[in-house]
Amino acid sequence: MTQDSPAVRDVPTPDLFPTAFPAEAFPQVVWEDGERPASLPAQAWTTETTHRDGQQGGLPLTTADGLRIYDLMGRFTGNSGALRQAEFFVYRPADRAMLEGALERWRGGHPVEPTTWIRATRRDAELVAGLGVRETGMLASASDYHTFHKFTPGGRVQAARTYLDAVQAVLDAGLRPRLHLEDATRAPREFILPFVEAVQALAAPFPDSQAPKFRVCDTMGVGLPLEGAAWPRSVPRMIRELRAAGLSAQSLEFHPHNDTHLVVANSLAAVLAGCAAINGTLLGKGERTGNAPLEGVLLHLSGLGLTGDADFTVLNDLNDLYETLGQGVPAKYPLFGRDAHRTRAGIHADGLNKFWPMYAPFNVPALLGRPLDLSLTKDSGVAGLIFLIRQHTGTELGKDHAGLRALHESLTAEFDAGRQTAVEWEEIADRALPLAAHTPT
Repeated sequence: MTQDSPAVRDVPTPDLFPTAFPAEAFPQVVWEDGERPASLPAQAWTTETTHRDGQQGGLPLTTADGLRIYDLMGRFTGNSGALRQAEFFVYRPADRAMLEGALERWRGGHPVEPTTWIRATRRDAELVAGLGVRETGMLASASDYHTFHKFTPGGRVQAARTYLDAVQAVLDAGLRPRLHLEDATRAPREFILPFVEAVQALAAPFPDSQAPKFRVCDTMGVGLPLEGAAWPRSVPRMIRELRAAGLSAQSLEFHPHNDTHLVVANSLAAVLAGCAAINGTLLGKGERTGNAPLEGVLLHLSGLGLTGDADFTVLNDLNDLYETLGQGVPAKYPLFGRDAHRTRAGIHADGLNKFWPMYAPFNVPALLGRPLDLSLTKDSGVAGLIFLIRQHTGTELGKDHAGLRALHESLTAEFDAGRQTAVEWEEIADRALPLAAHTPT
């Protein structure tokens, strides 16, 4: 490149890729010509397990709290179809009361269908037969880690026989069985594929309303979103083989855990390969590192054009509820953490002042109901003060404003003297408000 003939050409207006980054929606997936996967379902959605896996992972729920969460799920999804089912334990009185309350609400028009979760045994199947649900999940451990060590004397055949006996009981009770293939990403295809075939054969004489579903569980978070990886770790390969075995997109769910940081990537890989439903929890509650955070999954499903728009602002109320339970999300948790949209760098603050989309992935205030925020540090500069004062007063001060410069110098002196903690608005409000009040509009 020479000074006289640069390879980069100037343009009269910026290209902000408005199709990929629309002003009032989440980022959209734009496919190159011919690159949209043929396996992508026409629609995709999520299902909830907060009352089961979230509670199992340490979320302390009374019946009242559980029903408050269920009500918030309804407000979140509305008529969008983005969240369709929620599963409940049935073993303790409080859990049964939660389920009964949820079923009453659902019969009254609540958009999220309650289902149950049981161990795949005949005894548990008989337990849910008269509860009023249409579908139950059934734990069917699939890996040799489980089948050889969970049963006595152990092995694949005994496990399969036990599960199929429970499936028969669920079918006989008029319910739809949903087989949870636990630890599928460490399970042999020589167990999973014949077992799926056997369940389908068992259900064949029953009505379509009882056609079984299968939940592929990445129980230890070791699945990979890589097409070319070998079975069992490749999530898309497993989904494609199950589709080839005759399962529809609607009969498949994917349930991942976040042990190795791949939970959303694996969820999207499953959808791209032909799985219509992702099971997880709003705000990612669950065992160990948590389940798939459904708000993150749905953000991308919306971008893929596969689901309706849920009301993400409702999740602020859900997080407030979790705060009262001592289970609020971490400060840097994506989307809804206290610091998720907070900058501390002066160059970012300057960018926000000049053109706020420069340092925002989408319209955060409109879509999430959360402000773009800033904490003052030694690196925030005058631009940080300008941004913070405008956020709280609506007044834009110039960089040469004498009072603003004096306030900045005062804060700089504190940091130079050794202060390490950030300065929040509440600390400077009494000094900043008079500056805005005496600035001509």
